[in-house]
Amino acid sequence: MKIVGEGRVGTAIKARLAERGVAVAAQDNELLILCVPDSAIESVARGIAKGPWVAHMSGATPLSALEPHTRRFSVHPLQTFTKRRGPEQLDGAWAAVTGETAEALDHGFWLAETLGLRPFELSDRSRVLYHAGAAIASNYLVTLYRSAARLVEMAGAPADALVPLMRRTIENGFELTGPLARGDVRTVEAHLEAIRTYAPDLEEVYRALAKATVA
Repeated sequence: MKIVGEGRVGTAIKARLAERGVAVAAQDNELLILCVPDSAIESVARGIAKGPWVAHMSGATPLSALEPHTRRFSVHPLQTFTKRRGPEQLDGAWAAVTGETAEALDHGFWLAETLGLRPFELSDRSRVLYHAGAAIASNYLVTLYRSAARLVEMAGAPADALVPLMRRTIENGFELTGPLARGDVRTVEAHLEAIRTYAPDLEEVYRALAKATVA
């Protein structure tokens, strides 16, 4: 097995394979795992001689990006990664496995399970929709936190105080509480007035999220 690319994902995967006793070599004729940016997958795949299994770890990229290889599959860890942490980032996370044959899916499920992931099958045509959902859950959570942090810091409260609140919301199964759940229109209007005064650029964000939450 060979890992191509040692960014945040590649580093974690390489370390986990080493933990599990899976040999990772500079030259390999069995399986090459591409942990490169999405925009580089096609060019890297074209530079690999046909023969071995080739896989990528991208969420939205179709399997056609691995052409001319036909022995191909994809495993996308549904997780966010940082180089500050190690292979434990993989523990318990889910993984989308895409393959065009039963053999390809077998390889994908084996790799996911070896990495400590919980695999599920995802069709190639559904990858972009799936990845959009993943981006909302992860990337926009960062946006929500930073927007909320601005408001509470303007009020003189510590932004770190929001973290336990966000964690407990997840632990409670995303049960909705607060003024919208109560139908408290007066408080929502007061929110909008305060935001309009102190952070007017966030008013549109608040309104859009409130509309989606009510729906």
